[in-house]
Amino acid sequence: MTTNWNPGCGILFVLSAPSGAGKTTLAQYLVKHIPDMKQSISYTTRPMRDGEVQDIDYHFIDQSLFEQMITDNSFAEYAKVHDFYYGTSYKSISDAKKRKKDLLLVIDVQGAEKIHNSGLSNVVSIFLLPPSIEVLRQRLESRGTDTAERINKRIETAKKEIEECRKYDYIIVNDDLETTEKEISGIVRAERSKPERKNPKFPDFSIPPPTKGRNQQ
Repeated sequence: MTTNWNPGCGILFVLSAPSGAGKTTLAQYLVKHIPDMKQSISYTTRPMRDGEVQDIDYHFIDQSLFEQMITDNSFAEYAKVHDFYYGTSYKSISDAKKRKKDLLLVIDVQGAEKIHNSGLSNVVSIFLLPPSIEVLRQRLESRGTDTAERINKRIETAKKEIEECRKYDYIIVNDDLETTEKEISGIVRAERSKPERKNPKFPDFSIPPPTKGRNQQ
């Protein structure tokens, strides 16, 4: 992949997908290969899985502390999914914007809806779809971490989440990982290049600021 990237500019990329659609793998790819892209570390009450690291994969906290943070209005979004809380703090978003970094939020459709309604600016939403429900089930079963009952519950949740996909700015079907990586990288590149975000400077010429045009009505 070319390294000729526009710098980050405080965009909030929201990535949602059903469990098993590949969002974790894709998020890791974006953070590794795209400069100035940082993944937000969510808070959660779910148990830590094998191989996960505190404050790297998630901020693992107990339910009482999570609910206190809700009371303190510490979350830009939070949701209860499969009996566990997940949330994104306002602080992680503001810190990224101050450093002119793009922030990747990997959140479910409930959280994405709250971000959409929060009034936060510079938000770009992407929904990652599996090729089919059957493929999604196969991926969940291959993990070997869930019971059949929990897998069925995840499938039913996935169907409801997929119904919300048209509310997003972009939809990608994750059938082939390499193709999906190219598609989502293209989205980031295009969003960073929009006139309202890009501020090119020349030593001998001054470009006027963006004006309201036909694409900004």
